[in-house]
Amino acid sequence: MKKTLLRAGMALCATSYLLVHFAPQAHAHAGIAPAEVANGTTVRAVITIPHGCDGLATDTVVVDLPEGFVNAKPMVKPGWQIATETGAYAKTYDDHGTPVTEGVLRVTWSGGALPDDQFDEFVVRGALQGFETETALPFTVTQHCGDEAIAWEEIAEAGTDPHSLERPAPVITVKPASGADAHAHHGGHGNHAAVVTAGDLEITGAFTRATLPGAPVGGGFLTITNTGAEDDRLIGASAAFAGEAQLHEMAVENDVMKMRELPDGIPVPAGEAVTLEPGGLHMMFMGLKEPLVEGTEVPVTLTFEKAGTVEVTLAVAAPGADAHGEHNH
Repeated sequence: MKKTLLRAGMALCATSYLLVHFAPQAHAHAGIAPAEVANGTTVRAVITIPHGCDGLATDTVVVDLPEGFVNAKPMVKPGWQIATETGAYAKTYDDHGTPVTEGVLRVTWSGGALPDDQFDEFVVRGALQGFETETALPFTVTQHCGDEAIAWEEIAEAGTDPHSLERPAPVITVKPASGADAHAHHGGHGNHAAVVTAGDLEITGAFTRATLPGAPVGGGFLTITNTGAEDDRLIGASAAFAGEAQLHEMAVENDVMKMRELPDGIPVPAGEAVTLEPGGLHMMFMGLKEPLVEGTEVPVTLTFEKAGTVEVTLAVAAPGADAHGEHNH
């Protein structure tokens, strides 16, 4: 009974309670990542819901997408249903040469259960376009807990700390891209950090390792994220700088690490990410026609069972790198 009365009292003075007890705790606010991106980037916006509603579990999350977040597509989330609302954009945008005037403006995840003492993440992919100056781009988020709701919708004025607000909207800062950055993000060439898409698949972090002159083989590594509702499979690869490209796996057999070819390819389940990395799944380039030189880039064509073919640029990292620019010590 005392706990029930306490909750009722807290509800009556929610504003003062939150300001006193939660305003200094940034983690109590709905969040978003990445915090900063370049104009022209295709990005996976990850919205974090940090808790339920004062003891109640969150069952619905609604995200209103801002102008300039184009071609949005939510990521499937087990245990939740997804609904989208489309409408006209205020401006005309570009989708690989095709004018785009409308798209998804709101995404709703429902039917789940996020307890008050836990947090969860909700993902929507989109391209950021039309920002000529640095812009703070707010994503309005509303979480519903039965009949209760918390709207993260307050926009900080210039010079104001968003964390001083009671219910700040999550914000991504968009910065104008240089010509090189814009080319890399739009076309997927010239920048190892670019997101290359093929259907519902996103390919990131593509790199290979430099080789010595005369070396017969090299490896290829990247991450494939399936944002769709259907499974796919990487079934092949080809590269002009090698006689053959195969899909391989490093596995332990009888306490011995062995490498084996995967003739059936590499599954990419719906809603999951698969990483090709040193010591695990990877591409093997056989019969190198020339050395792979650190600091350069090489193109590779990937073939997927459903998404088809796509060209990816691999950054050539140091011989001992376990990621682009990172050495394995």
